[in-house]
Amino acid sequence: MRLFVSEGAPGSLPVLAAAGRARGRATELLISTVGPEECVVPFLTRPKVPVLQLDSGNYLFSTTAICRYFFLLSGWEQDDLTNQWLEWEATELQPALSAALYYLIVQGKKGEDVLGLIRRALTHIDHSLSRQNCPFLAGETESLADIVLWGALYPLLQDPAYIPEELGALRSWFQTLTTQEPCQRAVETVLKQQGVLALRSYLQKQPQPSLPEERPVSNEPEEEELATLSEEEIAIAVTAWEKGLESLPPFRPQQNPVLPVAGERNVLITSALPYVNNVPHLGNIIGCVLSADVFARYSRLRQWNTLYLCGTDEYGTATETKAMEEGLTPQEICDKYHTIHADIYRWFNISFDIFGRTTTPQQTKITQDIFHRLMARGFVLQDSVEQLRCERCARFLADRFVEGVCPFCGYEEARGDQCDKCGKLINAIELKKPQCKVCRSCPVVKSSQHLFLDLPKLEKRLEEWLGKTLPGSDWTPNARFIIRSWLRDGLKPRCITRDLKWGTPVPLKGFEDKVFYVWFDATIGYLSITANYTDQWEQWWKNPEQVDLYQFMAKDNVPFHGLVFPCSALGAEDNYTLVKHLIATEYLNYEDGKFSKSRGVGVFGDMAQDTGIPADIWRFYLLYIRPEGQDSAFSWTDMLLKNNSELLNNLGNFINRWELVRG
Repeated sequence: MRLFVSEGAPGSLPVLAAAGRARGRATELLISTVGPEECVVPFLTRPKVPVLQLDSGNYLFSTTAICRYFFLLSGWEQDDLTNQWLEWEATELQPALSAALYYLIVQGKKGEDVLGLIRRALTHIDHSLSRQNCPFLAGETESLADIVLWGALYPLLQDPAYIPEELGALRSWFQTLTTQEPCQRAVETVLKQQGVLALRSYLQKQPQPSLPEERPVSNEPEEEELATLSEEEIAIAVTAWEKGLESLPPFRPQQNPVLPVAGERNVLITSALPYVNNVPHLGNIIGCVLSADVFARYSRLRQWNTLYLCGTDEYGTATETKAMEEGLTPQEICDKYHTIHADIYRWFNISFDIFGRTTTPQQTKITQDIFHRLMARGFVLQDSVEQLRCERCARFLADRFVEGVCPFCGYEEARGDQCDKCGKLINAIELKKPQCKVCRSCPVVKSSQHLFLDLPKLEKRLEEWLGKTLPGSDWTPNARFIIRSWLRDGLKPRCITRDLKWGTPVPLKGFEDKVFYVWFDATIGYLSITANYTDQWEQWWKNPEQVDLYQFMAKDNVPFHGLVFPCSALGAEDNYTLVKHLIATEYLNYEDGKFSKSRGVGVFGDMAQDTGIPADIWRFYLLYIRPEGQDSAFSWTDMLLKNNSELLNNLGNFINRWELVRG
């Protein structure tokens, strides 16, 4: 094993102290001191210490996880109280302590400016020690919680001025640990006799911590968050529990194909189609696939007649550029990554009835039929569009075939359709310093004829449909807001064609060299995927009176599902089933940054498998942090804590106790 620590990194204190306990019980441990900006873990996006590299080649880079590993090697046995302290340290102590240390060491503040931030946490520790009348946090002997909290607090409490006089139990606890040899050696290694000033260089390179939010002081009792159950409801629950699983109705037999049944509740569920050009990351998985899977399982438990479908979105510039990068044809890229997607979702136990793809004859047939119906009813316009063209490659540069400087934020690697940094949609000709992504030459501006969906002409129909659909339906607040904001600004004609070779062909004279843009035909993929599953697909997709359509996605897909496809379907006048319940999430970030497929930032599906962590633990944690009302972030440290506190402590103990009760 090899332990990487850094002088001046506070997290090195507890891991070195914990390592001291494991000496002689572990395989040979090599301790290496690295600079604070040295990247030790190859798959992390920013430097992080401490890090423990195991003999297997795997890495632990959570301070608490490393300490836990050393304690387990030393023969320590886990207990509930220790795990509760560790969760409190991560969620309550660390936010306050990080701000206090930043004030003290970086900004040079002293006294109550610093102590005021941490006093509440220190008092909590002192009172807990006093109530137990024990020398350590979890009892009579030192535990993992003592070392983790001591290491976190040492930079502050090594100055006695920051231990209030009335907190005698805290002072005794801190002094007892500080005099132990492993802790003394850790202090010598990390602080190098410079005191807390040794931490300044490291802390200056870290993001400024935000101040912990204070709860308002009030004499009024806190409002009850959950409704109180009545005695009757409790009695019903107890009776149902005592009857056991045997009393439940049997699952409805699985039909193949699953088709709507007259007189029953027929539920059609879709997950937004993931792009086929890369491996899905955790944000993709929770944003649509896992969320829809949970609802599909719920629907089946309710005995509803349920069809759950998804598939890979395989057309567009992203596929062509990926094919160029890997030296494959677009079809070969689609075949390769469709299999990867299917394998990952299978490992995550996603219960699709259908997992299809959009590169099929049915996709072409249904898309072209909808287009012909729109064209015949006067909902398609033709206009000239200025585009970037690469003379060297002899092609128009649609979307991801061009990169340049974002006109809004100045980001130097913005694409021709959107900027990854600021998130704004871009017209390719607006890019500053544009370059062809293939040959890096500077393109010229030329005109090309394109087709547009006449959204202004369809706006009234859309408004009427929304007026009937939204009341009583489950559209998430962000989905309602996004659609209303588009309507508030007034709909504009949207281009539905592109100068590409890889896509659904446009069946119109003079446009044979163009394909449909994903804005138009990607959502039609749900229909074609169902059509490849059963030739009776219209029973689902042309049956709005008997089918409830639930669609799950991240918020960036809302305009396609809540506006573009409904307008296309309403204009086609062919009795299509439209979305009744549109469930959109916010974004899941990775640690302190964004997931990025193109830059390989984050945890991807194949990586999750390689960790050895069971799929159900990933499912649990992703659902726990699901970004419903606001963006949330995946954190390795938090995942470890939630696994220990929620699954092992709460759920695990509940099951164990129930087994004891049952005898």
